[in-house]
Amino acid sequence: MTQPAPQQFKSAQSGRLVVPGWMNLVPGKADGVEIQLDVAAADLNRAQASLLIEYWATPDDLTLQSVLPVRAFSAASEGWCAFVPPQGRVLVRAIDPQPNPPVLASHWINVDPATPAGTTVNVAVQFPTAPSAIQTLLNQ
Repeated sequence: MTQPAPQQFKSAQSGRLVVPGWMNLVPGKADGVEIQLDVAAADLNRAQASLLIEYWATPDDLTLQSVLPVRAFSAASEGWCAFVPPQGRVLVRAIDPQPNPPVLASHWINVDPATPAGTTVNVAVQFPTAPSAIQTLLNQ
C-alpha cells in the first residue's frame, strides 16, 4: 500500500521549502527567525554531501537535528529554510565524506532573545575545491 507524501510547508516570506520538522520547536515560543540555507551552484552535483542542522534551545538541550542532502537543493529550485524561535543556537555542518580527506565544516548561529520577529539569517554553504584541483591551480 502506498502512503501519501507528507505535506511540505513553504515559508510565506521567502517561498522556500521548510526542512521537515523545523517549525514550532519550543512550545509557547513563536517562530521568529527564518534560517535560509544556500548551497553554491558549483556544489549541487556532489553525490555524498549533506548539511547537518541542529537546534539547541538551551546549551544542554539538543532540541532537533536534521540531515538535508545537498541533492535536495537541486531538486527544489525554491530553496530550503528552517524556522526557530528567538532563543538558543543553531549549528549548521557541511559534510562530504567522498573526497580524501573528507570535508567537515561547522558554523554556529547564536539567536538573541531580542531578535525581532521576521528576521532572516542567510547561511551560504560553499564546499572547498578538491585538493587535486587546488594543486593543479598552484602548478599553473
